[in-house]
Amino acid sequence: MIIDTFDEKTKEILTELEKTQKDFWNISRTTAEFLYDFIVDFNAKSVVEIGTSNGYSGIWIGKALKKTGGKLLTIEFYDKRLDVAKENFAKCDVSDIITPKQGNAATVLEYLPEDFKIDFAFVDANKAEYVKFFHLIEPHLVKGGYIACDNVISHALKVKPFLDEINANPNYENVVLPLPAGLSLAKKIR
Repeated sequence: MIIDTFDEKTKEILTELEKTQKDFWNISRTTAEFLYDFIVDFNAKSVVEIGTSNGYSGIWIGKALKKTGGKLLTIEFYDKRLDVAKENFAKCDVSDIITPKQGNAATVLEYLPEDFKIDFAFVDANKAEYVKFFHLIEPHLVKGGYIACDNVISHALKVKPFLDEINANPNYENVVLPLPAGLSLAKKIR
């Protein structure tokens, strides 16, 4: 298991965070392991996460980026959750490669520098805003880059507008993976 390669403190923190998965809307361990492997295999360098929560997914992404030499920009609306995430990032030795931003994700994305490039984006926030997030990430996503969105099976009705749009977009190839909540994984092909 991937988690067995982590230091004891990180394993302990991730195990504790898994006990509060439903309270903090965290991704499953299965999805976390998939993201870790995907980011390492893809050799992602510039990752954006929408929906930090308590930092569970950010720790997994951060550990993967430690292997690739990449950086993570993570955005969370709720300041108290972001404070908890920052503590968890520091305890797991990934805070040096993570830039946490507090605020409305759409606003933060809207004001990214024009030359800000994204290899991989992970979206796990307000499901009704997935389409909006996609439109704001899209200009920054490099050709060959990916956008992954969680909860596309568990919240199918709320994310249907996003799935309809990305599936109809000729610049993307999208697949829905049968991970616990359903993960949309779209590659920008042109």
